[in-house]
Amino acid sequence: MNLLSVGAAYGLLVLVFQQGIGNELLGLRQAETIDAWVPLFLFAVLFGLSMDYQVFLLSRIRERYTQTGNTTAAVSFGIGSTARLITGAALIIIAVFWGFAMGDTIAFQQMGFGIAVALLIDATIVRSILVPATMTLLGHHNWYLPTWLHWLPDIHVEAARPASTATPQPTGSPTW
Repeated sequence: MNLLSVGAAYGLLVLVFQQGIGNELLGLRQAETIDAWVPLFLFAVLFGLSMDYQVFLLSRIRERYTQTGNTTAAVSFGIGSTARLITGAALIIIAVFWGFAMGDTIAFQQMGFGIAVALLIDATIVRSILVPATMTLLGHHNWYLPTWLHWLPDIHVEAARPASTATPQPTGSPTW
């Protein structure tokens, strides 16, 4: 999924900066080539940011799946509980890098535009539509672990107490 947003960013960089489609509308200059460091920088930054969003999303989904055993409900809960956080963080970073895109240096324009567009695609299309749709279609197969990997520890970051071990409140006492 990370490669989808990175690939889209690379394609849009070529379309806007080399082909000149929409560059005047966006206030960007046309160039013969994309600076050599821009694709590598884009990949590194986008991979880090999209993995951060993925961890937010999948940890919530896995947490709910562990509680309920229902993938569809877990995906719905995960999207609902992380959508504002992921979208807000993405919008802040998009605004910062769009500032770079509005600069005078073509290399910074390419970098800023590439990251801003890729994060927009990643936070809206990939994390909000493609990941949940894929997980819903895969159902219980999302949680498959090959037998040769069963030695891995089962770690829960924010483990909730199971309902059977919760301490019951005496009747008549206040619950604070």
